[in-house]
Amino acid sequence: MRTSGQASATTILPIGSDADLAWVRQEVRQCAAQLGFGLVQQTKLVTAASELARNTLVHGGGGRAEIAPLDNGRSRGLRMRFIDEGPGIRDLELAMTDGYTSGGGLGLGMSGARRLVQEFSVDTEPGRGTTVTAVAWVAPVPSSRPGLG
Repeated sequence: MRTSGQASATTILPIGSDADLAWVRQEVRQCAAQLGFGLVQQTKLVTAASELARNTLVHGGGGRAEIAPLDNGRSRGLRMRFIDEGPGIRDLELAMTDGYTSGGGLGLGMSGARRLVQEFSVDTEPGRGTTVTAVAWVAPVPSSRPGLG
């Protein structure tokens, strides 16, 4: 489902099964490529999206992803929101610690995703669900140094 925003369209994808995780990854990669993210940046975004979507499914009981292109007049970017109405996160500081896991994983989900983007926020409260927002901006292509090439 696509909803129109002022300058761009937001894609909303349900997260209710493992198959939905693949759709989220595919949409993030496609949108990132269209915005001009390089291959390494695309891979980072897909990795972050995969981790956050899996958390939405496993810990939040499912929910949705909202993927939106951004343009602030100077740069283009991508905003990813992962929203669930699950139990919320009791101790956010602990959950953001490398190595912490509540589900038997490697414990790199949220903390790892945070390192892969420029902006990261979590809105959560026990019993109210969780919204994780991650934003990345297209990095400029480095110019060649004078005297080289």
